[in-house]
Amino acid sequence: MGKKGKTGRLKRKVAPSFWPIHKKEFYWAVRPSPGPHSLEKCLPLAVVLRDILGVAESRKEAKSIIAQGKVYVDGKIRRSDDFPVGLMDVIAIPELDKFFRLLPSHKGLILNPISKEEASFKLFRVEDKTLVKNGFTQLALHDGSTLLVKMGESESPPAVAYETFDTLKLGLPERQVLAQLKVKEGNLAVITGGKNIGKYGKIVEIEKTTSKKRRQALVVIEDAKGNRYQTVLDFVFVVGEAAPIISLLEESSSV
Repeated sequence: MGKKGKTGRLKRKVAPSFWPIHKKEFYWAVRPSPGPHSLEKCLPLAVVLRDILGVAESRKEAKSIIAQGKVYVDGKIRRSDDFPVGLMDVIAIPELDKFFRLLPSHKGLILNPISKEEASFKLFRVEDKTLVKNGFTQLALHDGSTLLVKMGESESPPAVAYETFDTLKLGLPERQVLAQLKVKEGNLAVITGGKNIGKYGKIVEIEKTTSKKRRQALVVIEDAKGNRYQTVLDFVFVVGEAAPIISLLEESSSV
């Protein structure tokens, strides 16, 4: 009989290249569980604690720390050592007073240390929106989660104002809307994919599309040194207007 369901194993040799693990030291790697991020764009918590932060010497130790509820992701306790964390996720270890946000870099995803105050919110990109019953609009966000907003709510912008590829600043863990950043020329953005991943600067041009999908529209981003990078809108993540609202990596934060 053929095998049914997913495999629970992952060989180190085929693990994502940006994972900081030795490809030949051992045979198996921690396989991320199904969750908010795909295998190619995430890190399992066990790898974060053991191989990146060094707070555990083995997966067994990492699993024990996580099972005790000492690690928070986006303001919620996560007790599975294979839970996947990805772009813009906020990891907090209150006992060690350590807080991190996952950002794109030329190597892939990397943990960027942030303050406790900055760990109180997360940036989400709107991937799609759908009208649902009772006047609500459902926003599909980049990490696979959704957010219901209602027309005319006084505590947040009207639902009609939300557009695909906009960035929302949501408080953690309640996920209330704190701010909205539009995809437009003059705003600041970071590139999340392609050969220019991790580059950051000001949007200077957005192609007007008529015959192709808007996701494939070409966008030109200029950094502080005047270097220009071209990418597609699907890889553009707005992070600020006059200044970024999150801490960025040194290699891409000079604006």
